[in-house]
Amino acid sequence: MANVLPWQIDLWQQLAGRAQHAHAYLLHGPRGIGKRLLAERLMELLLCQRPSAGGACGQCKACQLLAAHTHPDHYLLEPEEADKAIRVDQVRELVSFVTQTAQLGGRKVVLLEPAEAMNLNAANALLKSLEEPAGDTVLLLISHQPSRLLPTIKSRCVQQACPLPARQQSLDWLATQLPELTTELCTELLMLSGGSPLMAAKLYAQGVLEQRALVVDGVKRLLKQQQSPSQLAESWNALPLGLLFDWFCEWSHLILRYQMAGDETALGAADMRKVLQYLGQKASRDGVMALQDWLLVQRQKVLSKANLNRVLLLEALLVQWASLPGPS
Repeated sequence: MANVLPWQIDLWQQLAGRAQHAHAYLLHGPRGIGKRLLAERLMELLLCQRPSAGGACGQCKACQLLAAHTHPDHYLLEPEEADKAIRVDQVRELVSFVTQTAQLGGRKVVLLEPAEAMNLNAANALLKSLEEPAGDTVLLLISHQPSRLLPTIKSRCVQQACPLPARQQSLDWLATQLPELTTELCTELLMLSGGSPLMAAKLYAQGVLEQRALVVDGVKRLLKQQQSPSQLAESWNALPLGLLFDWFCEWSHLILRYQMAGDETALGAADMRKVLQYLGQKASRDGVMALQDWLLVQRQKVLSKANLNRVLLLEALLVQWASLPGPS
């Protein structure tokens, strides 16, 4: 079925087969599993003038306008900048759209992603529209972290958990999207993306395999004292900070787990297993826990787009990482 991901087929058939639709859906689940694709397909169906159980017809005026991004009864609300909040004035414009009459005489459909990006004022401004939408309006909210949403927002929506793909489904899908890659590289990408196949494809397009190799090599050189923290911090100038902190947070967690359980098979991706095992044997548990606490605080600053001195932050990280094994 075109445009429906293999792990979404059952849910799609359930949604598309509804005789009546809710006025608001909350599609939630981890990043990179295809929630946006599912929402867009549902939006096409809801706006189509000749829909069928399979989906939108793709031929009617409404489908053609939507394909050209000129459909007057469709509204997309996202943060104006990546990782920024959805502000109250953006939601007020949305509310104004909801109160208008549909220009094509059918439904109006709103797609809002991610719902948790709304600040408190914006979320409160949306509540009235969720409670009493004007006319035949359907709101499709997408959330990667539904726990961050107001309970009043969630209670006004039909909450729909989106299915996670099985590991083999993810690998099969990646193989079709990235036929130039071996099964081993697809497996590595899937691990780096936390099991989310769409995120894996996105990270690959951004050069994550090369970035990962550069970082792993740098960490090994650092621990062998072949490169100083300041030199390494400078050489990582083009790498995404968020990705670096994700990896170091994961590595500190794996070291702690190894120290507590001694399980050599649970040390993550093969490229860092020997390094993490070495650090698990040499580092003090208190030292690893202190570093992990620091990493989590700094990672939150990175995610909130705080004004950070990038090189000094990375140098501080690498000084602590290099000191984990203790005096040589």
